[in-house]
Amino acid sequence: MSSQDPTMDRLDDQINWYDGGSRNNQQLYKWLKGTSILAAVLVPIVALSGAPPMVAALLGGLIAIAEGIQSLNQYHSNWIGYRSTAEALKHEKFLYLAKAGDYATAKDPHALLAERIESLISHEHAKWVSGRQEADKTKQTAKSLG
Repeated sequence: MSSQDPTMDRLDDQINWYDGGSRNNQQLYKWLKGTSILAAVLVPIVALSGAPPMVAALLGGLIAIAEGIQSLNQYHSNWIGYRSTAEALKHEKFLYLAKAGDYATAKDPHALLAERIESLISHEHAKWVSGRQEADKTKQTAKSLG
């Protein structure tokens, strides 16, 4: 940590973490979706080209794997949630630094900032846990059906 202010250090650390998490999840989501789309486009082309049926079957399997990984890891919802949290944290930082909004009239703007930082992080964590629980339920349901 670079400053003498643990609240601002925490805020900057969390902005960086959520920015990075959003970027990584976006890249993984787009890569998996792009793979699925490309494989789906290739299935009829391969089938009509006279290639062995195994090639089309492998492409179908690739689609299932890519979609399954995305479903289990929730890259899309993580990307959106992390981006939303990063932007909310930036919003709080800029309001605080400008002494604007609720910070302009707060008795202790620094304490208000700390409370809002932790509230945003706690809210994101709760959403993440809920998403993981839903993914686990889906996985269990799929197991019981298969």
